[in-house]
Amino acid sequence: MHVPFPKADQASAALTIVIATMCHSTAFAEETSLSDISVSASPIEQTLSTPILSVEDLKSMSPSTSDTSSLLKNIPGVSIQQSGGVSGLPVMRGLADDRLRIKVDGMDLISACANHMNPALSYIDPNNVGSAKIFAGISPVSVGGDSIGGTILVNSKAPEFSQEGVGLLTKGEIGTFFRSNGNAHGANISATVAGEIFSLNYQGTTSKSDNYTAGDNFKAVGMTTAGADHVDRDEVGSSSYKSTNQSISMALKQDNHTFEFKYGEQDIPYQNWVNQRMDMTGNDSEQYNLSYNGEYDWGNLDARLYKENTRHTMQFGDDKQYWYIMGMPCVPSGGMMGCAAGMPMNTKGNNTGATIKADVFLSSRDLLRVGAELQNYTLNDWWEPSGRAMWPNTFVNINDGERDRTALFAEWEAEWNPQWQTVLGIRGETVNMNADEVQGYNAQYASEAAAFNVADRSKTDHNIDLTALARLNWDESKTFEFGYAQKTRSPNLYERYAWSTGGMVMRMVNMAGDGNGYVGNLNLEPETSHTISATIDIHDVTQSQWGLKITPYYTYISDYIDAARCSANASYSACTAANQTATERFVYLQFVNESAKLYGVDVSGFFPLAEHSVYGNFTATGMLSYVRGKNQDTHDNLYNMMPLNAKLAVIQNWGQWTNTAEIELVSKKDKVSKTRNELATSGYGLFNLRSSYTWKKLRIDVGIENVFDRFYNHPLGGAYFGEGQTMTDGKPASVPWGLSVPGMGRSVYAGLNYAF
Repeated sequence: MHVPFPKADQASAALTIVIATMCHSTAFAEETSLSDISVSASPIEQTLSTPILSVEDLKSMSPSTSDTSSLLKNIPGVSIQQSGGVSGLPVMRGLADDRLRIKVDGMDLISACANHMNPALSYIDPNNVGSAKIFAGISPVSVGGDSIGGTILVNSKAPEFSQEGVGLLTKGEIGTFFRSNGNAHGANISATVAGEIFSLNYQGTTSKSDNYTAGDNFKAVGMTTAGADHVDRDEVGSSSYKSTNQSISMALKQDNHTFEFKYGEQDIPYQNWVNQRMDMTGNDSEQYNLSYNGEYDWGNLDARLYKENTRHTMQFGDDKQYWYIMGMPCVPSGGMMGCAAGMPMNTKGNNTGATIKADVFLSSRDLLRVGAELQNYTLNDWWEPSGRAMWPNTFVNINDGERDRTALFAEWEAEWNPQWQTVLGIRGETVNMNADEVQGYNAQYASEAAAFNVADRSKTDHNIDLTALARLNWDESKTFEFGYAQKTRSPNLYERYAWSTGGMVMRMVNMAGDGNGYVGNLNLEPETSHTISATIDIHDVTQSQWGLKITPYYTYISDYIDAARCSANASYSACTAANQTATERFVYLQFVNESAKLYGVDVSGFFPLAEHSVYGNFTATGMLSYVRGKNQDTHDNLYNMMPLNAKLAVIQNWGQWTNTAEIELVSKKDKVSKTRNELATSGYGLFNLRSSYTWKKLRIDVGIENVFDRFYNHPLGGAYFGEGQTMTDGKPASVPWGLSVPGMGRSVYAGLNYAF
């Protein structure tokens, strides 16, 4: 029996302008034999606004970055919040960090750090990425959950097996890269040995960089002498890093069933932080990942069991002066009144999860997708005594914090006729959170610790997600998609359980990179978003010559977790009356529930300039994104909204060559959060050149970013804390108020990869 059933319209239009990586919408129907039925078509699990980065895209971008999140920066509606050299945070339509669901090789990874220095995408090197799929805004319940801003699915390369009767498969790849700005360099290697049933793969990558330089001097004379080294006036302090990732995987295939076990580990001996007061001085992670995929007469079954352990440490790096505490010089004699031997901070996270999902073919029209997820996460965050006010006890920030999730979902897809397709989904989640008793460094923290310890710290949230999507194939050149989604996210452990209003302690809890201090709130409710969006996709009949895609959207969020100026009664608290009205200084905030709205539009397109000319094919690509975010209760602007931005490029494909010339334009950011004293930034334009050449098994990538060495401050870069007395309060003496993190100046890069 043959029944036509939607299997996946892989028409996705990810505009990746920087390297000629516009994912040209290429629609096709895929036939899959399942015993005595074959199914074909296009499930809405992949929506029109769901870009997929191709292998070519990923290979082209890898030499220019060591930060996997940067692979997504040319997707319409996606920008990157600048952080450490390998730890950027994707921002989707104004929502970032824990508001996005990010899965790496099917694992829900959680940042184990009060500053979120180890986000999910930092655990996979760009060279190890085999695929990346992005759901911006409305995402099906089968791929979303405990998030309100969208979903990012990043996977390493799938296991390979030899063909029947061919014999043993042996293959591999070795590569290296160099980037002039920061003297960044690294290497990657992968090797596979496989038969028809068993496959063994190893992947290893390493990257290292010194501090990068801006396009011009941005610091005043006299402010460039820091901790142990001298930081030049155009040098961006605390931006160096070193990272190593390794993994080994084993896969077993029998008929339509595949089992895979992967072990991965990460070692980051240092990753200094330009927009935080502390630096990462160690991040060690181990990951165990067991998965199963099976094809049956009735459909498909996927299951996964994973465990991840992270050990994270922070301290002051070489560019920061750790012998100054609270802006006061001291003699290193120890004790309450002596100097502190830095400020050691330790975090340990344990993450265990399991998922199971089934796609059940109900009829030629209907597909039912059902699944369940479990996750157990524990976190300990403690700071050892080191002298001065940080003595004699160990400060316990979060003690045996737990965040456990259970979820069930069901999703119904239907192809009513060749023109109309719909998907309806519902997801229920229960999030249980708790934390044990805490303590401060000494007696001055006793009253707040006691109040926290007697409070009801056990919290249970029951969250519901709903998704409704419809796609209309109007004709061969026009497709429309529209939908609604209700999404819910419970607070993270720091938002609920960070407990002290001491100024020094609050400055250590900061996931925003804005220089302010934060304290948690036991009374936080989950935030719930309501999003409506539509996509208009106009293209040629083949969807390969030209195309234009427009996606407007609107999101209302109840119980949005924002921040308010804090108030407290403790004698040492930083939540003073002056904190309520301070303007040109860093302030102290508490996480609170308020309401918010975001709206905007993403536009992308491509069209040919010349075809089959003596110099090859030329294609023009472009994208534009705009987002606006407002707090409905305070009428303040939401923090870290990317201003209007656009990218325009001309791409030449000439034989084995692909060449790209790109202009990046960003308007000024002046709609800033007054509550946070957020820093404004000026508009700018950058010009980039890229080229790649392939010859048999050799690939060469070269490029120049910021060709004219333009100075600029990235709108999402945050406040500059790259050097000097970063633990000072208010207006730091060595880092004056109002200094934003500069973007990178001119950088020439080259990458070389050889497959064998």
